[in-house]
Amino acid sequence: MRIADVLRNKGPAVVTVDPEMPVSTLIGELARHNVGALVVTENDAVVGIVTERDVVRRIHERGPDILNARVVDIMTTSVFTCLPTDTVDSLAETMTERRIRHLPVIVDGQLVGIVSIGDVVKSRIGELQTERDQLESYIDHG
Repeated sequence: MRIADVLRNKGPAVVTVDPEMPVSTLIGELARHNVGALVVTENDAVVGIVTERDVVRRIHERGPDILNARVVDIMTTSVFTCLPTDTVDSLAETMTERRIRHLPVIVDGQLVGIVSIGDVVKSRIGELQTERDQLESYIDHG
């Protein structure tokens, strides 16, 4: 299965934030959209990604004053991305090896979606269920 198939099932919607947004507002956006990561864009270009984990770690390091900082002060700027043509299996391997939970999907420099580790797991469970159903059918019908 390809990432394009995952996006077709979940939809291409991606919540983005501006790097100048206050961290306190970012937290509200994470909660409002019920997501664990937001892509940071500037002039339609991906410049970073910020996760709940980034927020928690910065609060631990710098204290509650970090809530007054900007997203650019806490975001990850080395963003790993993927293509719609990548396979779910290759993405699962990348996410596991690099300990990444969210990957923006990019086509010709444009953000077209985001895939989470949950999306990858859901996809693999679906594939395994299909294989199981096919095997059961084969056994039942010889």
